[in-house]
Amino acid sequence: MNRAGRLRAAALPALAAALAGGLLGVQLAFGGGHYSPLRPADPCVRRPVASVSTGIDALVEQLVLIGLDDAACRLGTSREALTLELAGPGARTDAQIDALRAGLLGAVDRLKAEGRLPRPSQLTDEAVDDSHLNGFLKAAIRLIPGSLIDSSLTTDDILRRTVRGLDLRTLLSHLDDSHDLTSQIDSAVEKAVRDALVARLRSLL
Repeated sequence: MNRAGRLRAAALPALAAALAGGLLGVQLAFGGGHYSPLRPADPCVRRPVASVSTGIDALVEQLVLIGLDDAACRLGTSREALTLELAGPGARTDAQIDALRAGLLGAVDRLKAEGRLPRPSQLTDEAVDDSHLNGFLKAAIRLIPGSLIDSSLTTDDILRRTVRGLDLRTLLSHLDDSHDLTSQIDSAVEKAVRDALVARLRSLL
């Protein structure tokens, strides 16, 4: 290596040290010396809940997210911590089960108060499509006028009946994937809502 090459080789570590020192200086100047992890959101403070899904999927997704927040608030923990506890091994406590049910019922109240509950007739086709009814019953339900459905049923009543009837302890003890707890609760509640809606629609025939 000639002299110029040796000088460049010797200068590289100094250049690297200078760049690293500059980067640290910038980080410290912008508060990097006081870094602390982000805190989980306070579940007792309402946060916007939206969904990219539609129909019953969207309704249930919002119901579960608000319900978990409400349950976490009642238990004095964060939604994230409660989700981890519910997904973990071992039995769920009565307090957790009661808080989750109360949270889901509270979510129904909130969505109703905010005018975000669809009319039952808006969910009918989707529920009937996914039901196990025979073709005759599906056709008969579809002939019921939407005005009659909406005057006979209310979405909040259907949701409350569904939540009260859910066996949450069994649901939480049979999770297939503890890392995807919210999604699995969504699916279970969604099926229960569809079944409850279809059962109520059959009563109108």
